[in-house]
Amino acid sequence: MFSLVAGAQSTAYLGFDRNDYPGDRNLQALRKTFSYAGYWLNNPPGENSNSWAGHRAAVEAAGFGFLVLFNGRLYADLKSVPNAVRLGKSDAAGAVRSARREGFPSATIIFLDQEQGGRMLPEQKAYIYSWVDGVTASGFRAGVYCSGIAATEDENVVTAEDIREHAADSIPDGVAGNSARAGTASTARQIIFWAINDACPPAPGCAFPEHPPSPARSGVSFAEVWQFAQSPRRKDVAARCTNYHRNGSCYPPAIPQSENLYVDVNSATSVDPSHGKSHP
Repeated sequence: MFSLVAGAQSTAYLGFDRNDYPGDRNLQALRKTFSYAGYWLNNPPGENSNSWAGHRAAVEAAGFGFLVLFNGRLYADLKSVPNAVRLGKSDAAGAVRSARREGFPSATIIFLDQEQGGRMLPEQKAYIYSWVDGVTASGFRAGVYCSGIAATEDENVVTAEDIREHAADSIPDGVAGNSARAGTASTARQIIFWAINDACPPAPGCAFPEHPPSPARSGVSFAEVWQFAQSPRRKDVAARCTNYHRNGSCYPPAIPQSENLYVDVNSATSVDPSHGKSHP
């Protein structure tokens, strides 16, 4: 049990994510360490295909919960606010189609992978909120995977806080004068946050603790998932983390390192953070 704010107590659970499907033969070994697995609905960043497609049943049969992921657009892809809105809507529809095709039940939380950090520009916000609205309107729930680290080059803005603080904003429709509607993030879009902060501290580095740290200890108090280790180790962020392999990767304890099955490591408030199991 880990202390949060005001003396509250919470249990956290360990999970992993990676771009490449680890293979059916490795699932049972991974399950010895992890409660849930990341599951991509489209091509992960930098990949030309999605090797996770079609393996949902095997992952659930091995006893894993899910972190369901959809790879979002980079700023350079958005071009303009109206185009960002169109892309957000079409990508939301694509995420929902893929989730249904893979057999995820309604109300599963789909996390949008927002790779770029700092303060979100108008095009990025238009894309994110259009995507969130599209996913929610289709009967699923929306989450965002994003930075929980203060961007020192951008007035110490934390991306997760920036997205949450503006979640009540209206989506521009290209008409001049369209203004943000009144309200607060708590009464507007309901977004679940998966924060990345792999700096040591607060991150434990490449570690697999029996009692994982609460996501609230990531520095984002409202995060429900915390990615605290990445493979490879980010030298600019995680320089003080000393427990990665010498090649910079993080290897799970139940898999021989010769398999080169490196992982990113997460803690979450649930054994099934996306609520994606067929039979909870």
